[in-house]
Amino acid sequence: MMPTSFRSVTRYQWMVLLVAWLGWVFDAMDATIYAIVLHPALEELLAGRTATVADAEGISWYGGIIFSVFLVGWALGGVVFGILADRFGRTRTLIATILIYAGFTGLAALAQEWWQLATFRFLTALGIGGEWAAGAAIVAEVWPEETRAKAAGILQSAWAVGFFLAAILNLLLKGYGWRWLFLAGVAPALVAFLVRWWVKEPDRWTRAHSEELAQRHDGILSRLGELFQPLFLRSTLVGSTLAFVAVFGLWGTTNWTPTLIHSFPDMQGLPKSEIAPLVSYAIMCLNVGALFGYLSFGPLADRWGRRPIFGLMCLGSVLMLPITFLYVESYRHLLLCLPILGFFNNGIFSGFPIYLPELYPTRIRATGAGFCFNAGRVLASAGPFLTGSLVATFGQVGSAASAVGLIYLVGLLVLPFAPETKGRPLPP
Repeated sequence: MMPTSFRSVTRYQWMVLLVAWLGWVFDAMDATIYAIVLHPALEELLAGRTATVADAEGISWYGGIIFSVFLVGWALGGVVFGILADRFGRTRTLIATILIYAGFTGLAALAQEWWQLATFRFLTALGIGGEWAAGAAIVAEVWPEETRAKAAGILQSAWAVGFFLAAILNLLLKGYGWRWLFLAGVAPALVAFLVRWWVKEPDRWTRAHSEELAQRHDGILSRLGELFQPLFLRSTLVGSTLAFVAVFGLWGTTNWTPTLIHSFPDMQGLPKSEIAPLVSYAIMCLNVGALFGYLSFGPLADRWGRRPIFGLMCLGSVLMLPITFLYVESYRHLLLCLPILGFFNNGIFSGFPIYLPELYPTRIRATGAGFCFNAGRVLASAGPFLTGSLVATFGQVGSAASAVGLIYLVGLLVLPFAPETKGRPLPP
């Protein structure tokens, strides 16, 4: 039976959520594919350079560079396409960004050098970042006020499903090589056709856009400037900092889980064909917890407020990261810790499609949400690179990831300055 709070939701509103959800599923799948294939892809692409470049430290170094390039592209795409979504519409932007990230994920299968893989990952990330901004805005504007936070939680759950899908594809294609995983990333292009057929521009955006044209407010860059006017400055700084903490923490830590698994004593001596499915199972365990975190954030935030639940997720992350990465020494124990870690450091991301659209009016909603969620990503792009460097310094992934995880303390320090939006209607 459908919960009472969802009975006012129309079939069309569910359809909008479904299409945006599918877009995010494939966002997550594309983002996860590289973490899964990092070892085999770079072993092949770096082979023959020097005697040591394809060893664990060399893979960590070049892998960190590619992770960082990916995050810079994600940030740029989120900001640019967020502005375009406010100017030209949510659905047009969704279509363009889905086609971009699907196409360049497929082209990554053709890479012959590590820098070519980095280039394709950068271009893929442009679409992934832009799709988030447009998807978050369209769901926030179409769904009813009383169910908006829960809808955002359902939307963010797509990331866990995308991680599962990437892990399942890794199991199905494990005998075909890493290039086939990237080729499978072309599939999301089908979602673009669903957007074209099923989804119209939200009435909120249509009205705001008509008023803007009537007043001849046609400047694109002026939208960015408005985020830093006194009325929105605190929201922009706090939102950007929280997103920076979440992204830095995630990409600098849990995305190194496959590399951590390769370092366990009980993995030594096993053929790569046996380790590959174990990596998939670990990612599934991480995302079981993440799925519960995504779906829990909305109801908890409606009950206790946005700020306390952001604080809960930051505190849980800063505690669980050293437990998982520094003190766990076997694959079996890792599987017990990953769901708890996933609840916190993945679950925090459900807060952003809830909270960020609540901070800005319709005319700059996608710009504001896209900027906050992605501007800090440029700085956060140093996370994987820093972790890769610390691996070379400490000699192990666990110590490096635990050190990077201290970033969540910054999130706890900034939360007292965050505006609380619980119970407030979406700004017109």
